[in-house]
Amino acid sequence: MLIQKAYKFALNVSPGQQHPLLRFAGSCRFVWNRMLALQKQRLDAGDPVLRYNKAALLLPEWKRNFPWLKTETHSQALQQTLKRLDRALMDALSKSSPKQFPRFKKKGGHNAFRFPQGFKLDPGNNRIFLPKLGWLRYRNSREVLGTVKNVTVSQRAGRWFVSIQTEREIDAPVHLSSSMVGIDMGIARFATLSDGSFIAPRNSFKKHERKLAREQQRLARKVKRSNNWKKQKRKITRLHARIADVRNDFLHKTSTAISKNHAVVVLEDLTVKNMSASAKGTLAAPGRNVNQKRGLNRSILDQGWSEFRRQLEYKQDWRGGLVLAVPPQNTSRTCPSCGHIAADNRKTQAKFLCVACGHSEHADLVAAKNILAAGHAVSACGEMVQSGRSAKQEPTERLSHVA
Repeated sequence: MLIQKAYKFALNVSPGQQHPLLRFAGSCRFVWNRMLALQKQRLDAGDPVLRYNKAALLLPEWKRNFPWLKTETHSQALQQTLKRLDRALMDALSKSSPKQFPRFKKKGGHNAFRFPQGFKLDPGNNRIFLPKLGWLRYRNSREVLGTVKNVTVSQRAGRWFVSIQTEREIDAPVHLSSSMVGIDMGIARFATLSDGSFIAPRNSFKKHERKLAREQQRLARKVKRSNNWKKQKRKITRLHARIADVRNDFLHKTSTAISKNHAVVVLEDLTVKNMSASAKGTLAAPGRNVNQKRGLNRSILDQGWSEFRRQLEYKQDWRGGLVLAVPPQNTSRTCPSCGHIAADNRKTQAKFLCVACGHSEHADLVAAKNILAAGHAVSACGEMVQSGRSAKQEPTERLSHVA
């Protein structure tokens, strides 16, 4: 089994190394924007886009017109920028892809560049060599396993990071557990497991919401582009990064614990984009309960359900487990005792009371049990399920093996 894994470390950048890193990022941003403008002109004129092999032939001419592209930036970083743009264009123009058309990059946004070769890793001395940048020290917190394929340098909230992409072959993994669990995702409870346990939400954004609002009010009172405005904007950026880091840490710890303890995890196939869509409507047909729906949308997005599922999928793949996604319809309205389906079975968020047989239980636990039952039906019948990144037919033999 081939495992592709990225190891991300914080760089200890000295004041003298800040400027070269920003130059690299600025040159890559210039190439991205210039090529994207050219591609948009071609599309508007009815011409096909230039693929990477032809687009890369323009780099020597651009280097002659803009000598700093040659003197200040390594050619590989510019080539990788064109490759990323080519991939983004192909994804956007594909009818089967939901990705949007690439946008122009502005200064002060996401600074990043990549080296496919020419780098050197010295973990013993906690440093890495990058072409035209020299040796940079990084916070070596864990061992890098596998063959290093490429290195990506990025800036986030004023800090620089290096992501080391590796590949390694391992024997086909066999999960150490044999249990199967259904999980109901929610807001009052982040995850309720069919075994009766549940995980409380972290609510990272909600805990920092008031502070973020105060900082944004202070930003609005300052003169735009002034030094004080820039300082306040950096403070808000760091706060946003803090919110994202807390959420990501929670999701990783939760998904790792579940992946270690259960061979098969059954989830609802939720469409978070539709669930968190705005309810404001239009001027002709305004929506109802807009403020309540806005608060619900914030709570849904604060949980990170899609990222949690993504992490579970690749961690289960690495451990030899499975993630199954079943339809979410009526999972919280179906009685696990008698099978009666009715909206009146769940009159409140937490309480489930079957109107047919009188079975009473926590509503989230009922949903988790129904999700597990749907997963058992899939494993027994080999129905079409969602596993990994695309829908596919799962062999019954493999499901029964891990279950």
